[in-house]
Amino acid sequence: MKPVDARPDGEDWACAHADALDEGSARVDVLARFAQERLTRIGVPRALGGDGGTAADMTQAIADLARRSLTAAFMLWGHRCYAEYVVQSDNPALRERALPALLDGRHAGATGMSNAMKFLGGLEALQIQATPLTAGDSGQPRWRIDGRLPWVTHLRPGGFSVAAAVQPADGGPAPVFAFHASQPGVRRSDDLPLIALRGSQTAAVALDGVIADSSDRLHHDLQAWLPHVRPQFLGLQCGLSIGLAHASLAAARSQLGPARGSALAERIAQRDRALAADTDALLTGLAQGRFGPDPAALFRLRIALAAHAQDAVTLELQASGGRAYLQDQCAGFARRWREAAFIPVITPSLTQLETQLARQARPS
Repeated sequence: MKPVDARPDGEDWACAHADALDEGSARVDVLARFAQERLTRIGVPRALGGDGGTAADMTQAIADLARRSLTAAFMLWGHRCYAEYVVQSDNPALRERALPALLDGRHAGATGMSNAMKFLGGLEALQIQATPLTAGDSGQPRWRIDGRLPWVTHLRPGGFSVAAAVQPADGGPAPVFAFHASQPGVRRSDDLPLIALRGSQTAAVALDGVIADSSDRLHHDLQAWLPHVRPQFLGLQCGLSIGLAHASLAAARSQLGPARGSALAERIAQRDRALAADTDALLTGLAQGRFGPDPAALFRLRIALAAHAQDAVTLELQASGGRAYLQDQCAGFARRWREAAFIPVITPSLTQLETQLARQARPS
């Protein structure tokens, strides 16, 4: 994979702030940096204000950022997923209203679609309920929304929008809504006490009597819409594993010193080749649109790439030896170890993906 470098001035802010972002002590406007480097516009059609390209290009950009800071890359994933929902919305008025601020970095987007992904996989019920109300003065249909999103990333305290699917009380297709921090009844919790990625603005969102109308609706039918957005949701997520694996493999090679002919050096080289092959399969599939009709292939790649990240950080530990436990000897290792522990549990988790693959493999 060719690394993406959108830093026109050469400043590597993500590297400089990586540990502080992981610890939650960074003083950097991450979203402003994304917009400055035009990371918010990659893969967005030019006709809508973006820079064009495909989901493969956006995945490469996330992977490049994840080499330097998984926290920053995780935030970009959340923001870019929400922007993709807006791009692929069946509500043109919402797209026209919301997209410019997302691309400019004036407003943060967050994906609250984990529950929806698990719902359509048969793993859990939708956690947000929509009760129909009488039409308002505008004549648009209205709903009262109640529920909770227990874990959402990039909930910027200065203002955010989050996407979530809801269960209509009167039945019918499950719509997907955009909820905004400024709406009455939308409440953000304090940041969750994570063991890593503490600067990722990850919190819970409570929806208590939120009144929404059709102008807030991203799509009218989750089941029809999901195949169009899931490749971006999961594909961009794979960029986190790719970037982290590259960072750990590079660190492992540097820690080996002159012992290039060792058995460990060959294992690092083998892992590098396997990572490159799976990365190429992912990027090619995203660019060609293969994963919409074949989500199982994407599930398998997500599992494989997560394994690459886990194995790479283990190889870094083995190459470093006891130096890895000395804070001044192996810069970034402790952070990458914690980051790697997060990869398997990002929703959909590896366990959830393996469960869905097993169900699909059963004879009908």
